[in-house]
Amino acid sequence: MDEAQEIIIRRGYAAVGISELLKLAQVPKGSFYHWFASKDALGVAVIENYFTCYLRDIDEVVAQPTSGADRLFKYWQLFYEMQSYENCLGKCLVVKFGAEVADLSEPMRLTLIDGTDSVVDRIERMIRDGIDDGSLTAVGEPRDTARTLYESWIGASVSCPEFRRVR
Repeated sequence: MDEAQEIIIRRGYAAVGISELLKLAQVPKGSFYHWFASKDALGVAVIENYFTCYLRDIDEVVAQPTSGADRLFKYWQLFYEMQSYENCLGKCLVVKFGAEVADLSEPMRLTLIDGTDSVVDRIERMIRDGIDDGSLTAVGEPRDTARTLYESWIGASVSCPEFRRVR
C-alpha cells in the first residue's frame, strides 16, 4: 500500500501499471490478485488507507482541548504542511486522484466522496465548536462553510505556483 500510494502520488494513477507497482513493492503477481481483483480495487484500498491515516491525524486536532478556532487553524496548518511537501507536489491523495479518477472508476470516485465527506464532517465540527465557544462567528450554515473551505484549499493546492513550475 505504501509503495502504491507513494508512486501514484508522484506519477498519477493512470501512469502506473500493476507490473511496475509489483516490482517496486517486490510482490509476486499472484499475491496481488489474491488481495485485489483489479487495479481499481487497489486504487480503492489506497484511498481508504489514505483516509484512515489522514482522518486519524485530523481527529487528534479535533480532540485538542482548545477553542474551535484554534483547532481549525491547526488543521489548516497540518494541511498546508502536507501540501508543501516536495516543492508543492504534496502528499494529498485527494488532490492527486480527484480529477484523474473521477471519470475512470466509479468505485474510486465514491470512495473519494466518502473520504472527503468525512474530512468535511470534522471541519464542520470545529466550526460548530468555535461558534459554541465564541471563538468563531457564524456566516451561513457550518456544513456549507466547511465544504467551501475544504474545496477552496483543495483548489489552492492544485493551483500552487511551485506545482505549475515543476510540470
